[in-house]
Amino acid sequence: MPFLDWVNKNQAKETTREVPYHLLKQESIHGDVSGANADNLLIQGDNLLALKALIPFYAGRVKCIFIDPPYNTQSAFEHYDDKLEHSQWLSMMYPRLVLLRELLSKDGFIIFHIDDAESHYAKVLMDEVFGRSNYQTSIYVQVRYTSKTLKSDMAYHKQIEQALVYRHSWGAKPYKPSIQTEGFEKFNFDITELAQGRETVLGGKAVTIFRPGEYEIKKVAGHVDGLKEIWATGSILDGNSSGRFFRDYLAGRFEADGAGALYKVADIGDDGLGYRYLTGPKKASATKGKYFQGVPMEKRSLDVQEAEIPIENFYDFSPQFGNCRNEGGVDFRSGKKPEAYVKKMLDLFSKPGDLVMDSFLGSGSTAAVAHKTGRGYIGIEQGEQARTHCIPRLMTVISGDRTGVGAEVEWSGGGGFRFCTLGEPAFDEQGRISATVQFATLAAYVWHFETGEPGHQVFDKPLLGVNNGTAFYLLYNGILGDRRPAGGNVLTHAVLQAINEIFPHSGPKVVYGEMSRLGASRLAAEGITFKQIPYDVKMR
Repeated sequence: MPFLDWVNKNQAKETTREVPYHLLKQESIHGDVSGANADNLLIQGDNLLALKALIPFYAGRVKCIFIDPPYNTQSAFEHYDDKLEHSQWLSMMYPRLVLLRELLSKDGFIIFHIDDAESHYAKVLMDEVFGRSNYQTSIYVQVRYTSKTLKSDMAYHKQIEQALVYRHSWGAKPYKPSIQTEGFEKFNFDITELAQGRETVLGGKAVTIFRPGEYEIKKVAGHVDGLKEIWATGSILDGNSSGRFFRDYLAGRFEADGAGALYKVADIGDDGLGYRYLTGPKKASATKGKYFQGVPMEKRSLDVQEAEIPIENFYDFSPQFGNCRNEGGVDFRSGKKPEAYVKKMLDLFSKPGDLVMDSFLGSGSTAAVAHKTGRGYIGIEQGEQARTHCIPRLMTVISGDRTGVGAEVEWSGGGGFRFCTLGEPAFDEQGRISATVQFATLAAYVWHFETGEPGHQVFDKPLLGVNNGTAFYLLYNGILGDRRPAGGNVLTHAVLQAINEIFPHSGPKVVYGEMSRLGASRLAAEGITFKQIPYDVKMR
């Protein structure tokens, strides 16, 4: 796979690892931040530092990331420096994309909105960071009317921008639009077995093979117990279990089973039948077959069925782009995205209750839409507009803002968010821990360093948790304050006894503390690996 190269690329690649962890300093709370609103964050500060600060707490938790970074169009917007030299733009984006990928859940998606000034380079950059196989589509968006130009003396009229869509990993599925279809008319096939068939095992599944004459497929009027005929070809060969089974185990069985064989495969499908019928190739050179799917269990009682349709790769939002200037009660020229467009993207790649993120928040459109549609959100904005635009806009949302998508979703207000800024680094250049770091914060860093998982559990005791059979303990900030010496920060016989009595674990243990007064033989007998603070607390 080809890679981009540019001046200072190696430095850009090292930046992700070298950028220090910073503490997040809560400045204010707006509205109700309990329950479903607990993750709602607005952060002011360099998004590179903010993203790194979020890793120990949110790695792998964000379902959908929508970013709209500066396009590098060599123009200066009122609120953005959009005039970076090309290699600077690439060096700016690379480490941020790496951190965004770490925050994205395994089944998550990132939407990168861009125009053609850097879109081709952004595509290759995204291929490198997320993997070419995880590229999903480019959604083209009309952002200006055909008859309206930016400047009358321009040689070319820019009407279209695009959104590059990548998944984190194989298996991530978008939320495709659906249309309603009446009844069960598409489930209009019955299959009758006329003979016992021949049993075998393919791909670890029990399979009964019927030759022509040993079964009958009849087209009938659609009914709730009918079967729907689906061709196993194209994207279906990769997209579901029936297609993959046909591709991997049936496409090459012409010589073994002959033409027109019917296969009854056990343990496939969501229709409650416990099996699925598939037909093999009709001739030796054929690669296509069919499978027959029953009505999904959750839809058997419905008179109206829903059918998914493919996601389009072109949307005309030019009216909304042309009239979004005052959405949310804040004026943000040259770069503001309409709520209708943001909602479309979030609806395709997340659902209410999911956590979404925008690390180039601008005027706050993504956070506003997420708030109105019942999603958690993290928004990061470096500029002063975090205070002048984003806070006022989100407070307006809490008050029941009906602009943008407010009326469409019948938004009536409520919820809340926390406003944070970047505090001092959690570790200094020598790796020492800042005196302002609290137990729960250090616990999240230790947990993430050891397990790679986000520290979203409550850290209020020495036992941080158990991962793959190993228990992790932290002795810090007097968490066992009634145990001396050093308020329980030193692993002594008394502290060990307290740990074993209050937080027992029969398997291996990793204990972080200021020092250990236990000998190597005792540590080995207890199955303890001791790690010293601060020297063994590293940045992942």
